[in-house]
Amino acid sequence: MIPLGDSSNPSVLPAALIDVFSGDPNFMTSLARGLAVIQAFSHAKSFLTISQLSVTTGLSRAAVRRCLYTLTKLGLAVSEDGRHFSLRPRILTLGHSYISSLPVAKLAQPILDRLSQTLRESCSIAMLDGSDVIHVAHSNVTRILAIDLSMGSRLPAINTSLGRVMLASLSPEDLEAQLARAELVPHTARTIVSMADLRHAIQFVRTNGYALVDQELEIGLRALAVPIRNSSGKVIAALNVGAHAQRVSVQDMVGTFLPHLQSAAEEISGLLK
Repeated sequence: MIPLGDSSNPSVLPAALIDVFSGDPNFMTSLARGLAVIQAFSHAKSFLTISQLSVTTGLSRAAVRRCLYTLTKLGLAVSEDGRHFSLRPRILTLGHSYISSLPVAKLAQPILDRLSQTLRESCSIAMLDGSDVIHVAHSNVTRILAIDLSMGSRLPAINTSLGRVMLASLSPEDLEAQLARAELVPHTARTIVSMADLRHAIQFVRTNGYALVDQELEIGLRALAVPIRNSSGKVIAALNVGAHAQRVSVQDMVGTFLPHLQSAAEEISGLLK
């Protein structure tokens, strides 16, 4: 399978990936093109023209126009001015069908809600998807931070506690492949930008069983994560809690929050066995 929106291959346009299957009589090219157009939209690019979508996907303007026409007729896209297009809320049903079918998301939500109420902080469960982690379950406590950690949101794995837990669970070969394409971007003054330091952070997770990220993605946000395992002991997801740095110290995160987090992860893992 070749993902149309693989963040690890940003230089390869979706159209080129679709062309790989051009000789397969069972491959639906029109469906693949439609999915490529959908994936071209993002939080930063929520309103796009046909020309912009053509450049982003590598598809012809005519193909993009047909895709948008179909998506609009189905109520999945809209254009207010006839030139700029955006996705409609109904598009969420596509992702919700997948997320709601995940056993870990279904089984974990009550435990996640209880954990969030106990710690009085927002908690999430995420899975590794390419170079990102995608949130599949979330229990929110009102707070004022810039990063949106709602269900379905994506964040770079190397900069998050959830991601580092998942990276630490990979085989040496898979981990090296991830690190080879890692972008060490300084999101804050605390962000790890050295490959040696990143390797050390991942090794810390392997040794201690948890990841603590202190204001590396956003100033003021500390996050602590632990693994969730399936019946065979494989790490399939990660569970975390995020807290404001001025309210919760690193010592409190590890000394007070970690036992609750580990207990909740063990409970969720037990339900998957």
